[in-house]
Amino acid sequence: MRVSRVYTSAALTLGKQVELDEENGHYVRTVLRLKKDTEIILFDGKGGEYLSTVSEVNRKTVIIAVNQWLDRSVESSLLVTLGLGISRGDRMDLTVQKAVELGVNFITPLLTERCVVQFKGEKKPQRLLHWQKIVQHATEQSGRTILPVLTEIEQLQFWVGRQNGLKVFLDPYADLTLIDVAPIDMKVTLLTGPEGGFSPQERDIAKAAGFIPVRLGSRILRTETASLAALAAVQMLWGDFGKQV
Repeated sequence: MRVSRVYTSAALTLGKQVELDEENGHYVRTVLRLKKDTEIILFDGKGGEYLSTVSEVNRKTVIIAVNQWLDRSVESSLLVTLGLGISRGDRMDLTVQKAVELGVNFITPLLTERCVVQFKGEKKPQRLLHWQKIVQHATEQSGRTILPVLTEIEQLQFWVGRQNGLKVFLDPYADLTLIDVAPIDMKVTLLTGPEGGFSPQERDIAKAAGFIPVRLGSRILRTETASLAALAAVQMLWGDFGKQV
């Protein structure tokens, strides 16, 4: 029987009990419908996880007993950063979710010239919180023990200058492919555009910052397809997709 996994930011200590916050408590009580003495796995996103037991569950409180440390990791040896041009609604949600499943380590939502999403008032922190929840749930589902970092929304021109490792941006008209480049110190930074792609000025900015244009085959891919295809490709070429467990 599969044991449910739940991420928590609470301090986890062997032999102690932890009270889940309201959201996680609701999830355990109402969605998972776990009863007292049911096993559950807690993890704090810093590595490893804890085999635990539901100690108390009622309408107001869910308390978990932390029983056993499990030194487990499913992380790729390839460190992947994704600069993600912000796309609309479900496309962005899907890309963030699947990027976590594909082993991304850092995600930065990027504002670009052709970005059609507008952030007014409280929309920016609300969207960040929404994407952070997607990251957390995808980490739970995929069995990862390290929580990928979702950073603040940035302008593309400021983000590109701070990146390192192999730096590539996806360009359907590029001459090179991923097979023509190689990671630096097992680090790869991928830059992907929104629905309308990059403007000529943004392409020049990325190149000036050391980003190499690469194409993914001969077809033009939608933004969510391109991001996920690139992540799968780098994991196959240099990460853990081609390695035996």
